[in-house]
Amino acid sequence: MITTLPQRVASRASTTPRLVAMREKHLGVWRDITWSEYHATAALVAHGLADLGVTAADRVGILSENRPEWLYCDIATLGLRAITVGFYPTSPAPEIEYQLRDAGVRVLIAEDQEQVDKVLAIQDSCPSLEFIVFLEPRGLMDLAGPRLLSFEELLERGKRHQATSPALLEDQAGMVQPGDIATLIYTSGTTGPPKGAMLTVANIDFAIDALLGGSGIVVPKPSPSDVTLSFLPLCHVAERMFTVWNNAANGVVVHFAESIDTVAADLAEVQPTLLFAVPRIWEKLRSGVTIRMLSASPAKRAAYRISDDLNQRIARIRTEHGGDHTVASRALYVLGYPLAFRALRDKLGLRKVRAAFSGAAPISPEVLAFFLGIGVPMLEVYGMTENTAVAAANRPGSMKLGTVGEPIEGIDLAVDPDSGEILTRHPANFAGYWNRAESGIDAHGWLHTGDIGEWVDGSHLRIVDRIKDIIITAGGKNISPSEIENQLKNSPHIKEAIVIGDQRPYLTALIGIDFDSVADWASRRGMRFTTYRDLAGRPEVLELVQGIVDGTNARLARVASIRKFRLLPKELDHDDGELTATQKVRRKALAERFEDLIDDMYQGAT
Repeated sequence: MITTLPQRVASRASTTPRLVAMREKHLGVWRDITWSEYHATAALVAHGLADLGVTAADRVGILSENRPEWLYCDIATLGLRAITVGFYPTSPAPEIEYQLRDAGVRVLIAEDQEQVDKVLAIQDSCPSLEFIVFLEPRGLMDLAGPRLLSFEELLERGKRHQATSPALLEDQAGMVQPGDIATLIYTSGTTGPPKGAMLTVANIDFAIDALLGGSGIVVPKPSPSDVTLSFLPLCHVAERMFTVWNNAANGVVVHFAESIDTVAADLAEVQPTLLFAVPRIWEKLRSGVTIRMLSASPAKRAAYRISDDLNQRIARIRTEHGGDHTVASRALYVLGYPLAFRALRDKLGLRKVRAAFSGAAPISPEVLAFFLGIGVPMLEVYGMTENTAVAAANRPGSMKLGTVGEPIEGIDLAVDPDSGEILTRHPANFAGYWNRAESGIDAHGWLHTGDIGEWVDGSHLRIVDRIKDIIITAGGKNISPSEIENQLKNSPHIKEAIVIGDQRPYLTALIGIDFDSVADWASRRGMRFTTYRDLAGRPEVLELVQGIVDGTNARLARVASIRKFRLLPKELDHDDGELTATQKVRRKALAERFEDLIDDMYQGAT
C-alpha cells in the first residue's frame, strides 16, 4: 500500500496536530510551525493553485531558498496530482529559461524580487508560463497584476476555492496511481543541458522505506525527537529526502538555515541530531577548524596538537572495527573530550548528532576520519537522482573507510564484470527523463549509473570515478582523477583541483586555492595582497601549493603523479558556467576557459 506525501502530512496533522513540524527564524527568533498549521497552509496553497487552473500532471515550479513555503507548495502540488519542478535559486536566467521551457511549467513560485526579475526577463520565451507567485512582497507589490500575484493573494484564492470545493483534495487522493509523476529533478548538467528525471509516487514511497524506514540507514529510525537543519538546495534529491520526505514520513523537526552563509552559526545554534551534507560542507567545516587553530593562543594550539593525535588514533581504531568504539578508543576519547572534542563539536554544531552522512560526490577518507575521531558518527552513502538516492550506504558497525558501504537492503546492485559500471535494479529506479526517449535503464530493468565501481572484501562498494571522467593517458594508463583531486583537497589550502591528462603524456592539474585559508596563512607571514588573483599570483603561495602537490605525489604511483600545475586566477563560479548549481566542476567548460594554462603545461614551460 503506497502512502503519498500529502497523506503523510495529513495523518500527522490529525494524530499530532500540536507537535512542531518545522521552525524558521523570524527577527532572530525561531518560530514554531505545527503539523496542524503545515497541513492547513498546504491545503490552502493547493486550492489556490487549483483556482489558477492547475490540474493533474501540470507542472508547478519552485524557485526559492529553503523555507517553509517550499514545503507548502511541494505538498500542495502533489495534493493536486500535479508535478513539482524545483529550481536552483543560484541559477542564472538562461538556465531558468531552459528549465521552464523544457518542463512546460505553468505556475512558478518565486522567492523574492531577485528571482522574479530573472523570470520577468525571460517570460516571453516561456509560452507555458501563466502565473508567477512571489513569496516576499518587498519591491514587487507595485508590479502585481493578473499574472504576477503575491503568496498572500494565492492563499486568499485558496480560501475561496476551498469554500466552494471542500472535497477536492480528498477526491484527488483517491485517484493517485503508483506510476504518477510526482516531481522532476533536473540533473546537474556537467556534460550537457540538464535533464529532468521523473520520480514517481511509487519511487518516493519505496525510497522513504528503504532509506528512512526501520531497516534504513539511520539507526534507530528517525522520529519526532530528531532535529535537522535544511540548507542544501531542495531541488536536489538528497536534500528533498532528508528535509521534505523525512519530515513527512518520520516527523523529524526541520529547521531552515537563514542562508547558506549562516550555516555554521545555525548548526551551532540548532545542534541537529541528523545531518546530511555534501563533501564541500564537511571539507569547509574541517578546514575552518585548522584555520582557527593556526591563529589560536599557544596553549590552545598545544591542546589541539595533543587532541589531533588522539583523534587520529581513535579514527584508526574505529576504522579497523567497522566504525564502532573499542575499549581502547573509548579510553582515548575520554582523554580528548574535555581537552578539545567537547568544545569542538559544540562549536561545529555536532554535539548532538547521532547520524551524519556525506554523499552526492566523492569525499576524502581523511575528512571522514577526522569527524569519526572527534566522536561524530560519520558515514558515506551513495545514490543518484535516477534511483531516488537508493543504492549503497555504510552503516554503524559495518563501515569501511574509502567505500560507500553495502547495498541497501531489498535492492539489486551489481558491478558489470566487463565495464566496471555500477548497476541498480529496484522499485525506486526512475521513470525516465522528461521529453527524452533515453533512460539509461536496459531491457532487464538495470539502471546504468555511469559510475565505475569495485567490490572491497566482496561486500562493500568503492566508487572509482564517473566513466566519462576516467583519464586514459597517451601511454594507455587508466587514471581516476577524483582520487587524486580528493587527496589534493585534503589540504585546507586547496579548494579546487582538476586533474588533466586524457590522451596526454603525463598528468597536470588546475588548482584553486581556498581564499580564506590561504589569506590567513599569508597574513600571519606579513604578506600584503588585495584580491584573489593577487594572492594566487604570489610566489610564496605558489611555493605553498607546490609543497602540497609534492606531498600528494609522494603517496601516488609515478604514473598518477602531477608533473605540473597552474593556479586558477579566479574562484570558480556557477554564473560563469564553470560549476553546476550543485557545485560540481564542469570539466569541459574549464578546459575551454583555461585552455592557455593547460597548453602551457604541455609545451615544456616551467
